[in-house]
Amino acid sequence: MKKSLLILFFVPLILSAQTIYNPHQFYENPGGLFDIDSVRTIYIDFYDPNYHSILVNSFFTNPKYRIPATVTCNGMVYDSVGVRYKGNSTFCLPNDVGNPKVPYNLDFNYFVSGQKFMGKKKLKLANAWMDPTFLKEFSASQIYRNYIPSPEVNLVKLYVQGNYLGLYVNTESINKQFTDKHFDEKNGPMFKCDGSGMFCDTTGTPAGGIPDLNWLGEDTSLYYNSYDMKSEYGWGDLLNLIEIINFNPQFIDSILDVDRTLWAFAVNQVVSNLDTYNGYYVHNYYLYQREDGLFNMIPWDLSESFVGAIMGWSFWNPSDVYEYDPYYGDDPSIGRPLTALLLNHPTYRKQYTAHLRTIINESLDTSVIRSKIQNLQALTHNAVINDNNKPFGVTDFYNNVENAIWTGWGFGGIMSTIDERKNYLLNHPEISLVPPIISNVTINNNIVEANVINTNYVELMYSTNDYNSKFKSLLMNDSGINGDVVAGDGIYSVFLPNYTNIKFYIRSQNNEAMMLSPEKAQYEFYEYSSISSQFTTPVNNERELLKVIDITGRNVKFAYNVPLFFVYDDGTVEQKIFVK
Repeated sequence: MKKSLLILFFVPLILSAQTIYNPHQFYENPGGLFDIDSVRTIYIDFYDPNYHSILVNSFFTNPKYRIPATVTCNGMVYDSVGVRYKGNSTFCLPNDVGNPKVPYNLDFNYFVSGQKFMGKKKLKLANAWMDPTFLKEFSASQIYRNYIPSPEVNLVKLYVQGNYLGLYVNTESINKQFTDKHFDEKNGPMFKCDGSGMFCDTTGTPAGGIPDLNWLGEDTSLYYNSYDMKSEYGWGDLLNLIEIINFNPQFIDSILDVDRTLWAFAVNQVVSNLDTYNGYYVHNYYLYQREDGLFNMIPWDLSESFVGAIMGWSFWNPSDVYEYDPYYGDDPSIGRPLTALLLNHPTYRKQYTAHLRTIINESLDTSVIRSKIQNLQALTHNAVINDNNKPFGVTDFYNNVENAIWTGWGFGGIMSTIDERKNYLLNHPEISLVPPIISNVTINNNIVEANVINTNYVELMYSTNDYNSKFKSLLMNDSGINGDVVAGDGIYSVFLPNYTNIKFYIRSQNNEAMMLSPEKAQYEFYEYSSISSQFTTPVNNERELLKVIDITGRNVKFAYNVPLFFVYDDGTVEQKIFVK
């Protein structure tokens, strides 16, 4: 966030003082580790032939223990990579039946300081044991990334000791590299919020805690089984967050990025990911505290999206999941104090509902999702056929994309879940309330103007902070005074605060609902510089980036202080300069 100033130009090139900040700049370009147009092959060769028994034993007794192996990919050989098994149910289920397709965690920096694989220190390779499509985590990640910082996902083929284990899901680690990419910092408190309990039936294994953010007391050891600290410090900060949630909720915006959390909650519900905080099972998220003091909720393990295997608790009645209450947890007695806090706050609840509408309208186009899936299926067809360790057949690989499998635990289809969930949400009595309409946001003579109808209250939300947070409110008016030209014409105006560079969005409410402009605020927002006064239209973030080239036409990945040309699949080209 702090590392660069994004200056946007369009073709034809127009100097612009106002732009929309684009968080998608932080995701990889084609050709990177998480390129979705290729399926790489990774080879792991352990030095110790007894590696499996060693890693199985350490999984239960010392989960962070690693042993060295050689990793090869793209003709590059990496020596002494630290390897361990990962997962919980996805490890236990195949291991219990002697299936070698267990998930892997690779740390290239563990034994050899500074060693990286395509710029990354770690690889997280999941076996998609409960996903016949192999694509639920990928498909969900494509939606999450539109609204909050999220891990990137693609597919790889894995060989171990020369034996093909099958197709794996490669998911970006939530670590210092991740926070450096999205927040331009890496040393803040970080917690993996996932209970320590084992899925496997092991005698003497302590019961795992539930990371539900309930107050357990001042003793930090009471939280060890629910939250895994991934930073060098932070227990005091986490307890401060939990204490405010439970006892001083009026201060929540002083320690939590509330809007990012509302976006996370909204995406969880829209994609039917019930394996997270405001779903059915409370786990699978990270908390990271930025230097501005605000915790961010980061999603993790999206494999149960679109009604994954957790459907088992109610597979006999699919409507229980398709019609899962998007406001579940607002009742304090349920024991989700953060959900109850946010969804019982009138403004936050309206903002959350606005986010639900945006995600439903923007990201549930099955034709777009199906196209991406079909491209990956074509790339991985042979890899799936030759994967003799997968628990599902090739037929399921294709059919479960469209349709549910109700045998066993039950597995919702990606498309069928989207169709059913979308229909339910659009007809929900609260989501279907009519919000204001905001259009024609302009700046003239340092006055922000916007056409707004069906509204009782219009605000300019602005910030100058490096973290794109802590937005303050200014009332916009249609009274013909304080910068407004004509009273009652539906054009709301306010003088922009006197800053050289400012970030802002418009928030409008009526008695029933809220609307934002841009709709993805606060994750996206307008940027204005007083150096120039020309207006530019918003960036379309739904386009697919084809390539990035320099002024000579050569493909590049990234560079500071030079013109770069971003070429999209709709024929548009943007020139960007990242000023360091």
